[in-house]
Amino acid sequence: MEDSFIIDKLKNPETKNYGFNLMLQNYQERVYWHVRKMVIVHEDADDITQNTFMKAWNNLEKFRGESGLFTWLYRIATNECLNFLKKKNRWKMFSMSNYSDFLEDHLTNSDMISGEEIEMKLQKALLKLPDKQRLVFNLKYFDEMKFEEIAEVTQTSIGALKASYHHAVKKIENILNED
Repeated sequence: MEDSFIIDKLKNPETKNYGFNLMLQNYQERVYWHVRKMVIVHEDADDITQNTFMKAWNNLEKFRGESGLFTWLYRIATNECLNFLKKKNRWKMFSMSNYSDFLEDHLTNSDMISGEEIEMKLQKALLKLPDKQRLVFNLKYFDEMKFEEIAEVTQTSIGALKASYHHAVKKIENILNED
């Protein structure tokens, strides 16, 4: 379904609810998996996805259409993820010294990825990256987004994104070669 059709429905007070349901149908799953790759835990991803769409609903009048609807939703979801991860690292709610340790343990027991050893190693290596590098790597490698699209989502320069991606790839290679 075309974004323009959904946006028209969202902008019309009489069809706003219908437009929102269309937006959910089109983008909820993609947003969920984007979030899930960042936070790993299903329940957290579910909450963040819900918060993303609540923020979108509450800020529909601020959407100017300068970017695509998908890009706007990804930007909201990305900011929600990064804020969530900052809070988790700051609170240190777990007896482990690092939230990444918790995520790695959760990942080992998760049905999110296959049991193949290389996939598990890659996922664990990703957890060792700084949040923003992991985000850029996920968007480029898994979501196959172009740097221009990632720049819109993250509101970061293309040069900085390329550098982050390059550093992420090098760190992943080093981590995988250690094992």
